[in-house]
Amino acid sequence: MSILFVTGTGTEVGKTIVTAAIAALASSVAVLKAAQTGVADGEAGDAATIARLSGADAVELARYPEPLAPATAARRAGALPVRPEDVAAAAAGLAERHELVLVEGAGGLLVRYDDAGGTLADAAIAASAPVLVVVHAGLGTLNVAALTAEALRVRGLRCVGAVIGSWPAAPDLAARCNVADLPEVMGAPLLGAMPEGAGTLAPEAFRSVARRALAPELGGTFTVGCERESHPATDG
Repeated sequence: MSILFVTGTGTEVGKTIVTAAIAALASSVAVLKAAQTGVADGEAGDAATIARLSGADAVELARYPEPLAPATAARRAGALPVRPEDVAAAAAGLAERHELVLVEGAGGLLVRYDDAGGTLADAAIAASAPVLVVVHAGLGTLNVAALTAEALRVRGLRCVGAVIGSWPAAPDLAARCNVADLPEVMGAPLLGAMPEGAGTLAPEAFRSVARRALAPELGGTFTVGCERESHPATDG
């Protein structure tokens, strides 16, 4: 697995922090942000956050200032859109120099990147790469997680698993039940749960939290039940 796509069930689910955590535990890794939206020139975006937390090489393929879907943001900015084949080619180029390339999407799996309807799923198909899905912890996540997993299956893409992007310090009943239910509804394993607030940690503390929060498949030691054991407030 030299290229891994990281998508989410929507916006603000913790894709960037999960991507940074995987990168922090890898020995030879590059991160590609397919399209950064909602960030002006000169401002730090997701790639900068990942680089700060993990120390990995992290680059953007395109940047658009308005916080919209990439296709709409590109059109309104009068800029060239990012096509799925552009993402796949950039990832392949990085894979020539790194053992692992993480490609972080914008929003969910089927958000449009160009006016032809190209999506992150199309980019993963072009790259022949598997996909990791970042989900939120609480009520409502099972439906969107199941829909995302189904969309991957019908396109012939392998879902390697799910990671909860922000595990609360005081999880409610829905969050606790979702730990067991997510693998069943997705047909893929739960590969971790990043504690909320992890992105505010210093790099060394972040790496330590990432190791406990991610499963062995992603370089860590997480098993179901570990999400209850620690929180950044006590680890930093």
